[in-house]
Amino acid sequence: MMRCRLRSRVLPELLLSTIFLSLIPALISGAVVSLDSIKIFRTHEWLPSKPSVYFQCKGENRTVLPDVKEKHVIYTFKGEESWQPLTELRDMKCKRCGFYEKDTIKSDDVFDEWELCASDFMRSDGIYIHFKEKEVNATFLCPECLSLGTASDHSSAPMNRAREMHWALIVAMSALISVVLIVGFVTAYKFWRKRKREQDQARFLKLFEEGDDDLEDELGIGPLTHIV
Repeated sequence: MMRCRLRSRVLPELLLSTIFLSLIPALISGAVVSLDSIKIFRTHEWLPSKPSVYFQCKGENRTVLPDVKEKHVIYTFKGEESWQPLTELRDMKCKRCGFYEKDTIKSDDVFDEWELCASDFMRSDGIYIHFKEKEVNATFLCPECLSLGTASDHSSAPMNRAREMHWALIVAMSALISVVLIVGFVTAYKFWRKRKREQDQARFLKLFEEGDDDLEDELGIGPLTHIV
C-alpha cells in the first residue's frame, strides 16, 4: 500500500521534471540575425538567367532571397519578410555561414563563406557589415548580439585573470626552485671544499710526524734520559 502511494507521487513529479527539462532549450531565446541589405557584384551562371541567391549556415536550412536577381543593385529589407530571420546565435558559439548561388549544372557557387559570430555585431545599433571584394556586400542586424558580447566580456575577464595568475604562479615557483637549487649547490660546494681542506691538513700533519721519527732514527738520536 505504501509502495503504491510512493509511485503515485513520484511518477507525476518525474513527468513534470521531464517536461520542464525538455522546455528549457525553447525557453532560452537566441539572438535573431536578420538581413538588412545585400548587394551582389557578379553572377556565376553561364546561362543568361536570373540567379537564385540563398543564405545558409552549416547544418541549417537554406534561406532563399527571392528579390535578389540583379548584380550591382542594393536590396534593402525590413526584417519582416516571410523568409526572415536568417538564423539565430546562441551563447557565443559562431556558425559557419555563407551566401550561395544555385547552379543548374554543377555544384552551387559560393559568393563567400565565413564564421558568423555574435561578437561581430559591435556597433551600438547591432549592425554588422560583411564585404567580399567582387562578390557580395551584406548588412546584418542583430540587436540581441550586443548583450551576448557583453556577457562574453564579463565571463572572459575572470578566466583571463585566472590564466594570468596561473602563469605567474608557475614563474614564481620556477624561480624559487632555481634559487633553492643554486643555494644548495653553493652550500654543498663550500662544505666539500672545507672538508677537503681539513683532510689535506690532517694528512700533512701525519706525514710531518712520520718524517720526524725517521730523521731521529737515521741520526741515532734517541730519547734523552737524565742521569742522577
